[in-house]
Amino acid sequence: MALFSSVTPVIIALICICLAALWSSRWKARRDRKVETEDRVNAKPWADEDLRDETELAVDEKAGSFLNDDLEVQHIPYSPQRYSEDEMIRRANEFYHLMNARRSVRFISEEAVPREVIDNVIRTAGTAPSGAHTEPWTFVVIQDPETKHQIREIIEEEEEINYMKRMGKKWVSDLRKMSWCTYPWVTRSSLHDWNAGLVTVTTTPLNCGPRVRVLLGRPENEKLLLLLPVGYPAKDATVPDFKRKPLDEIMVSV
Repeated sequence: MALFSSVTPVIIALICICLAALWSSRWKARRDRKVETEDRVNAKPWADEDLRDETELAVDEKAGSFLNDDLEVQHIPYSPQRYSEDEMIRRANEFYHLMNARRSVRFISEEAVPREVIDNVIRTAGTAPSGAHTEPWTFVVIQDPETKHQIREIIEEEEEINYMKRMGKKWVSDLRKMSWCTYPWVTRSSLHDWNAGLVTVTTTPLNCGPRVRVLLGRPENEKLLLLLPVGYPAKDATVPDFKRKPLDEIMVSV
């Protein structure tokens, strides 16, 4: 009994130490979670400023009323040409080699492209599928040199901010290997078709939408999604010597 009485303070002290350590660890965990939450709240992650246009769009109260209408869409026969297996393989392989030769070209000739070619390219782009066949796109062809120059200025200003402040270090690091990253491409008309002998580079002018929309006099409900300079390749045009991933790295059969 005396032995128990002598060790009791020691046991109590150990229990107190354990409880203090447990309370401290829980308090630290709660504090870390609070700091993490505050960091998330106060963080300024990448944001598409194009969606922050302060324009207030009018809401059509009748929108969607057509869903109650008894609409009938006329159907017509569809009988695409069917090929033999050998011909299918040949055509698929030929199409692959055509697409595999595609490159994003950033050095474009000053030579003018026939307008009829651009028109047919846009007709082709307009055949793309869309939800409920709404075709919710407008292709703006920019031919005026001064307008092209102003667009370039807008994009270069925003891109400098994007690369310096908005984009992650990994993305910027990946882009450093491309020494041509100086935005020289926004000086040509939009849209392309490499099958017509033209070249382009896909550009997504982030955070430039509202300013470009105003410059082009486009309506308030439009959002800039893509800018495609197009033209003949310059005589001294070059492209990065990139290699594509093999099929087994991009396809999984289930």
